[in-house]
Amino acid sequence: MSLLKDRARGCLLGLAAGDALGAPAENMEPAQIREKWGRLTEIEGGGTDDTEYAIFAASLLVRHGHDLTSVDVADAYRREIIPAVLGPMKGAGFSELGTVSALRRGLEPPMTGMIHAHGWSDGLAMRAAPYGIFCPGDPAEAARLIEQDGLVSGEGEGINGGRAVAAAVAVAMSGAGPDEVVSAGLSAIPQDSWTARTISRALPLKDSPEGLHEAVVIRHYPWTDLAPEAVALAFAAYLHGDGEVEESVTYAVSLGRDADTIGAIAGAVAGAGRGEAGVPGRWADRIGPATGKCLPVVAGKHVLDVADELARRL
Repeated sequence: MSLLKDRARGCLLGLAAGDALGAPAENMEPAQIREKWGRLTEIEGGGTDDTEYAIFAASLLVRHGHDLTSVDVADAYRREIIPAVLGPMKGAGFSELGTVSALRRGLEPPMTGMIHAHGWSDGLAMRAAPYGIFCPGDPAEAARLIEQDGLVSGEGEGINGGRAVAAAVAVAMSGAGPDEVVSAGLSAIPQDSWTARTISRALPLKDSPEGLHEAVVIRHYPWTDLAPEAVALAFAAYLHGDGEVEESVTYAVSLGRDADTIGAIAGAVAGAGRGEAGVPGRWADRIGPATGKCLPVVAGKHVLDVADELARRL
């Protein structure tokens, strides 16, 4: 197996494992998680929309490669997502729900990502990993490509969050160490952005869950799916774990809030660096094909097969 293929598999397997491990802790506080599990280390159920949207994003790259545009992404939503939404999109994030509504109204990107009130959602960051896989060692191109996806469903800080994660994964795919990986993520976004400031505040506090919450959590906003917060917590967890998958992911989900997304991001970045064998076997054994509960179009697809498809396009 080629090194890039191994890292692609580790990346998406790490994402899926972090998503599944964090799902039962979503919207919880660290103290609540400690009281219930001590340390949440075992996957209890399946993944969420994070994994399914990452699979969908990968399919866009397999189809369009470096020529992907926001028009292509919007067309894929219209052809593959919207026709299957006969009722509520179970488990979908606010930005994706807003995007579907905007597309149904006939709007086009970038307006589809601006018309709803959730442009700073972490919905793009949660599905950013395939863009980094597709651009190993080229964080600028990974950030450029994911922005085309982000223009359909978000704006501003939501796009910044996606750019940061895609760039970090791209550099992790090259075998760089954790500090260089996180620096690449920061370099892909404006340094005066909310996302960059939040990441910078979080990193020195990487070993203190309470300190991290004090520094980055937005208490006055009623939802937890904020890209600046989720990406900052995930990067801090990745550094706390020194790039090792299990320590990075278990720490990430112990932070609560949007725990599935924080775990998915940390798992993707760590998995890209450590490869498939870096993901604990007991976690890998729990990852099955996507059920399509949020996106029927991805039902039956396994992240390892998706990673292999991406690797063949490199």
